[in-house]
Amino acid sequence: MIVALSPEQEELRRVVTRVVADSWSHADVRRVMATDDVFARELWQQLSGDLGLAGLAVPERYGGAGAGAVELAAVAEPLGAALACVPFLSSAVLAVSALLACGDEDSCCELLPGIASGDTIATVAVPWNRADGSPDRALLPRASGEGGSWRLRGTLEAVLDGHIADLFLVPAAGPLGVGLFVLEPETPGVRRARVRAFDPTRGMGSLRLDDAAARLVANVDAAWPALARAFDVGRVVLAAEQVGCAQRALELAVGHARDRVQFGRPIGSFQAVQHICADVLVQVESARSAAWYAAWAAAQAPDELPVAAALAKAWCCEASVRASQQAVQVHGGVGFTWEHPIQLYLKRARFSNVLLGDPPFHRELIAQRLEW
Repeated sequence: MIVALSPEQEELRRVVTRVVADSWSHADVRRVMATDDVFARELWQQLSGDLGLAGLAVPERYGGAGAGAVELAAVAEPLGAALACVPFLSSAVLAVSALLACGDEDSCCELLPGIASGDTIATVAVPWNRADGSPDRALLPRASGEGGSWRLRGTLEAVLDGHIADLFLVPAAGPLGVGLFVLEPETPGVRRARVRAFDPTRGMGSLRLDDAAARLVANVDAAWPALARAFDVGRVVLAAEQVGCAQRALELAVGHARDRVQFGRPIGSFQAVQHICADVLVQVESARSAAWYAAWAAAQAPDELPVAAALAKAWCCEASVRASQQAVQVHGGVGFTWEHPIQLYLKRARFSNVLLGDPPFHRELIAQRLEW
């Protein structure tokens, strides 16, 4: 189990942190989230071109770095702290993990090099359960056809980065069960639109399929298990991202407590404020431990991953919500204003809390997977 990052992994995290700090600010967050794309294209080109983050988990034979879940988590933490508006989770994590788990060599050879270079933005388009945010098999699009000719029909209301994606991986229910299909947005019968999410820093899109031609990349025996693996890896990375979000919220709270003076002294000298910051610190460090355990399981102990991923997702996202809420309280009145960045961390935490399933769903998932 991970007790510390290796020197190489720590250096990767430091490099990403430095690059994001030099190229990205809260002013940039506000500028990008006001656009139709909610996509920091220049930052993504820098991260994918100079640092290779788009292909971090892509094997070297497909043009990637051949790294694993630990490296993905190490990168996700500073990206979460910076509220980076880039398709790292959708393309570099979920789409790559789904393609690799499918085991279709031809599809990997065709699709992964473009994703690894950052030239292609891919995403997994699945329907979400309105009650708990989990992937919902009952609402999957319908697939009709056979052999190499398939048509998809259905509506997907919230697709992560679906409004900017160059490639969609779509699970659909066919005559024999669930298959995984690939299609492009320019395909006749495909309509997409921007969806405004509660988190203005996270890009979402809707996808409507009307007899859209698609290619099968994973059949009924491999499709849903491949997606389950991709969702678990995505939960690990999202958990690490939320650790970064919580850490940054704590830093903003501590900085404000040091600078804000009331009754002739910094408010950080008051015991009530100290207790709030101390409690948040404990939550952040506990969340980091859960995220690193899940990342280690994804890389070294796949049998432990389903439980570890659910545990990390539930704990880290709740910790991020608590940390950002407490940070708003420490900031007082200014923390409730649109002008202050702390409210963006609260919105990111709230939205991520339900993305890929909310905490009650994951606690139930843990109970099922442990057969309690």
